Amino acid sequence: MPLRMTFFYFWSPSMLSPWPRCQAVQAENVTVLEGGTAQISCRLQKYDGSIVVIQNPRRQTLFFNGTRALKDDRFQMMLFSPTMVRITLTNVSVSDEGGYFCQLYTDSTHHQVATLSVSVPPEIPTVEVKQEAVEGGEAELTCVSPRSKPAATLRWMRNGREIPGVVSQQDNGKTFSVSSTIRIPVERKDNGAALNCEALHPSLGGQNRVRRYRLDVYFAPTVRIIPPSGILREGDSLSLTCSITGNPLPRTTQWSKINDTLPERAEISGPTLQIARLSQSHNGTYLCQAQNNYGRAADYYTLLVYDPGAVVETHSAVPYAVIGGVLALLVFTVICVLIVTIWCSVRQKGSYLTHEASGLDEHGEVQEAFLNGNDVSQGKKEYLL
Repeated sequence: MPLRMTFFYFWSPSMLSPWPRCQAVQAENVTVLEGGTAQISCRLQKYDGSIVVIQNPRRQTLFFNGTRALKDDRFQMMLFSPTMVRITLTNVSVSDEGGYFCQLYTDSTHHQVATLSVSVPPEIPTVEVKQEAVEGGEAELTCVSPRSKPAATLRWMRNGREIPGVVSQQDNGKTFSVSSTIRIPVERKDNGAALNCEALHPSLGGQNRVRRYRLDVYFAPTVRIIPPSGILREGDSLSLTCSITGNPLPRTTQWSKINDTLPERAEISGPTLQIARLSQSHNGTYLCQAQNNYGRAADYYTLLVYDPGAVVETHSAVPYAVIGGVLALLVFTVICVLIVTIWCSVRQKGSYLTHEASGLDEHGEVQEAFLNGNDVSQGKKEYLL
């Protein structure tokens, strides 16, 4: 009996195409600010309904064909279509950084990685005083930006000009801390000067974070007594105000009278000393003193009450020196005038004697001519005998 063989043929639509269907997936990288919302997208090509899985950087499955697999409400499925799968992640932190896997399971597994990068902008930097600013010394200030990604750039500014600083940077794992230290000489006039520490970062779009700082320069006090105006008479009241500057400003003002005690009528109110009903017994020098941690200063006021009751005030011996100088100049001028006068008088007298001698010589010539019988008219035309 002859052998009969039957052949069965199976047909599928894919046999109509000369090339088999080829599915693929593409992922898009994304950068987001810390605390913001990231959109992670996976593009599908020639999707035929195969399984799509999205995993986080720790390879934990977030979604399986659009169904949530990980209980983390920050992740939400926003779109699942034959061409695009998109999820969102809210309140992003640096711990969420890494590669998110878009996997397409077909005859062979296709996957792409969407890299999530988190940028951490710096906060407003802080200023630390490393060394107190004392008049004649140096101030050492450090500007600190404790956390940023990538590392922030710090710069010191004063009156629109940059002050070079010593920069240090520390890697804290995911973020960086940066500091910039400056040392500047300071004087009393620098107290209250404005300095700015600026933090620059790509995520700020040119809007720098600025910390404004004012120099606090410490210096010894200065004291000046403000005297009363006009002339005070016996029975009037005297008021002296002690003007004090310094940093820190002295808390107390000390009034005293040199080589004596303050009068019973003296009243002190802060920096002001008042004496009612002045008399000659109040004559003397009054001293105002002030002190802080950086030095001491004083000023004095001398009070003289004369018979008419007029009060004369002096701060120094300068007026007497001026008067003495003027008197000396006057005496010197008088002496010079006397010397010039005497010299001129002597000179005039010598000239007179010279002319007198000349006259005597001419008289002798006349006598000699007369005795010799000569014609006098041939010589001098006129002789005064």
